[in-house]
Amino acid sequence: MNRQEFFNIAAVTWDKRFQTQELLTFLEQLVPTFHLKLGQRILDVGTGTGILIPFLLKSIGPTGHVTAIDYSEKMVEICKAKYARLPNISIMIQQFENLQFSSESFDAITCFGLFPHLENKKEALSQMNRALKPGGRLIIAHALSSMEIKSRHHNASSVVALDVLPEEASMRQLLRQAGFVRIRIVDKPGCYLCLSNKSSFKTKTGI
Repeated sequence: MNRQEFFNIAAVTWDKRFQTQELLTFLEQLVPTFHLKLGQRILDVGTGTGILIPFLLKSIGPTGHVTAIDYSEKMVEICKAKYARLPNISIMIQQFENLQFSSESFDAITCFGLFPHLENKKEALSQMNRALKPGGRLIIAHALSSMEIKSRHHNASSVVALDVLPEEASMRQLLRQAGFVRIRIVDKPGCYLCLSNKSSFKTKTGI
């Protein structure tokens, strides 16, 4: 079984298992820290069943647009059943390491609960950087710290047991190599948040 198959199977009970009131309250407090703006175009990478979508739409308003993607067909099917009727959202199947969007298409990219599961993090970050407008924001977030993710995955399926967040120094290096700057990382019990921006310049620089 690969990761895609794992998440197709998990999708059936995903919301029942994870969409708790505690998580919704956490997201209600977290998403405003993304500093999204009215009218922005957002790409939600690894949307799953769409847990972030209502909070993103609240932030960008009726003139904004959310494009939500996942590589799990079943996750996308459930997400569409919940949100496809909304006028300012597009939901589709895509591979994260091969984004099918024009360069400089989005003001911000959100990546909630996905990053440890990316098979090729370097290429995925490169693709996200390409899809962002100059100065655009990348938001990588979790409702667990990096250590909590590592501990929890030890007891998970062997498919994802080794899926962890990089150490902070490695994460910063990955982001800089992909062309991201102004990197800020918060890693504490119950929350991981990594904010960075695509360089406004053609040369890839970092901090």
